[in-house]
Amino acid sequence: MASPSVAANAYASLARLFDPAGAAGKTADTGGQSFASLLKNTLESVSASGRKSDAQAMSMASGKANIVDVVTAVAETEVAVGTLVSVRDKVIQAYEDIMRMPI
Repeated sequence: MASPSVAANAYASLARLFDPAGAAGKTADTGGQSFASLLKNTLESVSASGRKSDAQAMSMASGKANIVDVVTAVAETEVAVGTLVSVRDKVIQAYEDIMRMPI
């Protein structure tokens, strides 16, 4: 189970990705971040989190890491993947709602 601090860190990193205050004055014409690059950065972040937890687990297997570090890394990855799946589900639901709209 993820601790509140792990969840808070995951949501804070997602907030930095979207940063509504920084993107308030930007439009697509002035060089704002595209959806494709936002998606790519998010997927790379989740993938890096998974690699980190794998590395921690391998270090623990060889006796070089603390169990607390491993559990923390796995929990962070779990929260990141859970958040990504939730966002994916919302995007799919929005797409399906749009497809059901009458023309």
